[in-house]
Amino acid sequence: MARSIGAAATVAACCAMLAGPAAAAKTTLDTVKARGHLVCGVSQGLPGFSLKSAKGRWSGLDVDFCRAVAAAVLGSSEKIKLLPLTSRERFDALKSRKVDILTRNTTWTLSRETELKVNFAGVLFHDGQGFMLRRQLDVKNALELDGVTVCLNTGTTTEDNINDFFQSRGMNFTLNAFEKSDDALAAYQDGECDVYTAEHSALHAQRSRLESPDEHMILPAVISKEPLGPAVRHGDDQWFEIVKWTLFALINAEELGVTAANAQKLRRESKTPAIRRLLGVDGEIGRKLGLDPEWAFRAIREVGNYDEMFERNLGGESSLKIDRGINALWTRGGILYAPPIR
Repeated sequence: MARSIGAAATVAACCAMLAGPAAAAKTTLDTVKARGHLVCGVSQGLPGFSLKSAKGRWSGLDVDFCRAVAAAVLGSSEKIKLLPLTSRERFDALKSRKVDILTRNTTWTLSRETELKVNFAGVLFHDGQGFMLRRQLDVKNALELDGVTVCLNTGTTTEDNINDFFQSRGMNFTLNAFEKSDDALAAYQDGECDVYTAEHSALHAQRSRLESPDEHMILPAVISKEPLGPAVRHGDDQWFEIVKWTLFALINAEELGVTAANAQKLRRESKTPAIRRLLGVDGEIGRKLGLDPEWAFRAIREVGNYDEMFERNLGGESSLKIDRGINALWTRGGILYAPPIR
């Protein structure tokens, strides 16, 4: 009898050990599907990337990408919840699972991947840091900024870049750092600093919020590389692949001429192999990601391809009127490139 009890206890212990890791291995995809909506961490309000209207509707490139992933995974771009985060909060929110994806104009760096244990799924917007200042200062070149007071948003790569820029050129400056970008902009507006520094896209966005935008100029200088992209947690390769390939699908869609308006027709009629694979007609791409065949088709149909997202939020259809520049496709003079879906 004692042997039977002992054997049973051993079997139970072994089963518990086997079940433990399996129970703990619930994937982000499982969590999102069970919850019924996707949670994305976004900025607290940056025109062109993530901004909440007076009616409560969010818009922006980062928001649209969140919607694209929701369409791919959950069948609807509306199944999202957006969590506004400061620069300091964002990585903790991702690591603590408060958000499923960080889509918050965040720069991809080696230290962030290795020390913060996050994976960047690609580049959603290629950017670079610059300077905004009042026209009345009559400054034409960043090398004329010796001795200025600089406002910036702390907890970002911006602070390191500005230190590198001034130190390497033997120039002096006074730093005025704020945790919230709104506070940094307000300080600049109130004259507490001579210069406001951020990524060029953010400078265009913040300039549009000033009382008299035309009184301020953005210098042409670019002092850093700022590849901005969505980030996910380490340790969940399937979710990483879903987010990464959703981004690549939107870029490939632009290159192949697939839009929100023609995706349905092309799915029915196109004979082009690459289009047929992208839209789920041929192949088993969706299954390999743990999704159904129409994952990319839904993302494109509901949100549009990369060009549509860019123009709507940052380009000619927006108030910012930012040129595609290096964010143009590699076939059109830019560096935007996505691996093939096959």
